[in-house]
Parts: sequence; structure tokens; C-alpha cells
Amino acid sequence: MRLHTGWIAGAIAAVILNGAAFADVTVSQSNDPTAALGGTMSTLLGAENQALAALPGQRLTELAVGPKVETKTTPAEAAVPTVIRYDDAWLAAQPAPQGDAQWECLSKAIYFEARGETLRGQFAVAEVILNRVDSPDYPGSICGVVEQRGGGGCQFSYICDGRADRMRDPGATWRAQRIARVMMDGAPRALTLGATHFHTRWVQPGWARRFPQTAAIGAHLFYKQP
Repeated sequence: MRLHTGWIAGAIAAVILNGAAFADVTVSQSNDPTAALGGTMSTLLGAENQALAALPGQRLTELAVGPKVETKTTPAEAAVPTVIRYDDAWLAAQPAPQGDAQWECLSKAIYFEARGETLRGQFAVAEVILNRVDSPDYPGSICGVVEQRGGGGCQFSYICDGRADRMRDPGATWRAQRIARVMMDGAPRALTLGATHFHTRWVQPGWARRFPQTAAIGAHLFYKQP
């Protein structure tokens, strides 16, 4: 009996101690870090809502859409070169030409200096004129280049031949005007390698012995002034 009583007392003591042990590890709600975090988030969200409510509608739209992303084009991508095909069909496919006095000067120079040449030959003469415009040794405009005088004559013979500069051949005029427009619009100058001079094969000007020759196209030889 005494043993039985002692066993019961021991069991009761174990239950009490176990209850005390469980009480030691019970988490107090007042010390719960999750509860504290929830309170902080509620405070922050409340402040954010108040700030958003104070913003104008346009600004809210900008925030919702996000920053505008501009796609930048590299110079290489922007400058897509024109690919010239030296035939009438390609010229006909280009926009109808028009322009100012500079365009008219280039058209006339092509017509009077090279209308009997192939299209390559006519494009080559246009290259020479534009190369001169870009050179500091010559006038800075197309009309200035083709009308330049000096040394007792003209740089381009048709200027000084005493004839009226009227383009009477419709087909040659059509080609010259379209070539002039294409070249003035930035088409590549790929035929004469930067030539600034040319002459027909049956003459031999003095500068031809001093300047390196860059091309021979049709009846013309082309040179670049050093």
C-alpha cells in the first residue's frame, strides 16, 4: 500500500514538473517577432497609401506604366548606305528629282560633261564635283565648283564655251537630274576613289603627270590631287 501510494505521488509530481517544463517554453504573444513584423508592415503600408493618395493622377500613371525606355540606334544602324545599281531601271525607281540651284548646277555639269558616257561615267563626274566641294582647295558649293574660273579658263569647259547651257536632250536630262539628286542625297562615291580631276583620253593636261590616277571609266581618266 505504501508502495502504491508512493508511485501515485511520484506520478503526480512528474505531471506537475512536466507542466512546469511546458510552461517554460510557451511563447508569449507579446514577444512574438512575427506579430511585431506584422505591425511594422501595417504601419509602412499605411504610410505608403497616404503618400500615393497625395500624388497627382499623372504621376500615378507614370508609376504604374514604368519609365519610358528609348531604343537608341547606333550610327552604324542609322547610316544604311544606298546601294547604287547603274541602270535606267534603278534610276526610274528613285523618287522624282527636284531641288534648288545647287541641284540644277550639278545636273547641268553631268549633262554637259558626261551625257555621252555610260551611267557609271556620269556618276563618276558627279563624284568629282562633290569631292571638290568637300575639299578645302575648292569652293564650298556645287555651283561655286562648276563655275570656278582661273588660269585663263574654266574648270569645266562648258562654262566657257560661249554656248547657252540648255539641256535639250530629254533622256539625257532625265538621267542627269536623277543622278544629281541621288548623289546630293548621300549616295556612296565608290567609282573614282576620291578623284578631284578628270579629262578625256585624247588630251593630256599638265597636272595629269603629277596627280595619281584613280580610275578609268569610259572616255575619261580620273585623278586625285595630292
